[in-house]
Amino acid sequence: MDRTRLKAALLAPVAAVSLTACGINSIPTAEEEAKARWADVQNQYQRRADLIPNLVESVRGAAAQERNVLREVTEARANATRIQVSPEQLRDPEAMARFSEAQARLTSAIIPLQRLQEAYPDLKTNQNFLTLQSQLEGTENRVTIARTDYNEAVRRYNTRIRTFPDVIGAKVFYGAEPMVPFQATTPGAEQAPKVDFGNRS
Repeated sequence: MDRTRLKAALLAPVAAVSLTACGINSIPTAEEEAKARWADVQNQYQRRADLIPNLVESVRGAAAQERNVLREVTEARANATRIQVSPEQLRDPEAMARFSEAQARLTSAIIPLQRLQEAYPDLKTNQNFLTLQSQLEGTENRVTIARTDYNEAVRRYNTRIRTFPDVIGAKVFYGAEPMVPFQATTPGAEQAPKVDFGNRS
């Protein structure tokens, strides 16, 4: 083996290690992880949106006069499902803010439903209503967990593209830009709302 080949053979592992140390693999891995966690957030919001029409129908039967509450929930749901954020928009603060605001409006619209069980005795014995509200409560908790997981994945990605040595690969190979974490648009909205329809005795 001549010197040139020997030198190339020795430099190849060094180059591979250097590229690895510059985030060639770790940056896309971190980015895909954040995108996957965002898909989880959207999945949980979609689950919530899918539960709402059935919950509204359960209330409509027992409390038909509560048209304003039902209309507001229905409109907020339509608006929330209309506004989506694609993986490419995870770097767009305005797109993230629009999504967050739409989901916060839906959360606010759902809350008045919690008072209806006390006002309408039929709802206390409506098994469909009780099941749906229990599922909705569980979904709100899943939404909170999914958002937390997404924000942690974004934090890891944003830290990686800004710290040495990965910052080299982030700038040179990917032109990587920070992703936007999910932020509540109203105070306290980062917490799952307490969906309490009274005692389920």
